[in-house]
Amino acid sequence: MSSTATLRLAHCSDLHLLSLDGARILDFANKRWIGGLNLLTSRGRHYHTEAFEDMVADFPGAGIDHVLCTGDVTNLALEQEFRYARERFDKIALGADHVTVLPGNHDCYVAHGARHFAEVFPDYFTADAAWEWPADPTEGPLDHAWPLVRVRGPVAVIGLSTSLKTPWFTAWGRVGERQLERLEAVLTDPRLADKVRVVAIHHPPAGSRARSRIRGLRDRDAFAEVLARAGCELVVHGHEHQDLAEELPGPAGPIPVLGVPSGTYEAGRPERTARYRVFDIEVPPGGRANARISHHMRVWHRDRRAFEVDEPTEARDLASA
Repeated sequence: MSSTATLRLAHCSDLHLLSLDGARILDFANKRWIGGLNLLTSRGRHYHTEAFEDMVADFPGAGIDHVLCTGDVTNLALEQEFRYARERFDKIALGADHVTVLPGNHDCYVAHGARHFAEVFPDYFTADAAWEWPADPTEGPLDHAWPLVRVRGPVAVIGLSTSLKTPWFTAWGRVGERQLERLEAVLTDPRLADKVRVVAIHHPPAGSRARSRIRGLRDRDAFAEVLARAGCELVVHGHEHQDLAEELPGPAGPIPVLGVPSGTYEAGRPERTARYRVFDIEVPPGGRANARISHHMRVWHRDRRAFEVDEPTEARDLASA
């Protein structure tokens, strides 16, 4: 690189865009009845589609170059929910090539949720042509896609899927051996030698929440071992609907692991109100070893239907996150 390369990345998660249009009683004759009960008691009132619509309207003014959503675009993995969510993602002016969407546990609430995601959101998780994996007829509808790699300017967005159908009253995730093998191959590939590697995952891979038997990441230790050997510059996740900061060991020092609050939540709790995080990534001619990554969050003001800088988080360097 002959001059400093930059990219402004927006990270959002856990949108829970609800649509029950056309839903039938039979659609709830499975794990969905738990989610349906949750909707009746709390979730339906506290997650607001208009927050995501305001976020989409905010992206151009915020100067966003790429949008990364780390899952749970739906509540119940109904096909009409995916189509409802897709309509709203399609309003992002950047286009699907500059918007990356991963599935979350709610998007795989039932087994065929993965198929709905694959059919409705294909161009939002399509890897760059040089990074496609061979399809295997014995795999599920999404298995061959991960990890996805999208190189955008000085950044390589590397997306994982940890989402799968789990038993009732659980929401844990798993990366899986094949995906971990591919992840290590990607992270050590010489084609990414000068890129800032951002690994995106739905479930938190570090800290106490990652260790939860109910909601955590079952193969978190294996994931950490890959990063300890291969390294990356940043890990981002969702799932817990909170502003979280952890670290994982890397070959060149600690790797920041940052979680983001839900992008649509609002229920009178200021610390949990809808937010998305903005990363400013700068890579000078010396390469990623001298890269600078700063970040802040933008918070939703429902009364004004607007996102604005969340002052306590303004312009933090990753080193002090």
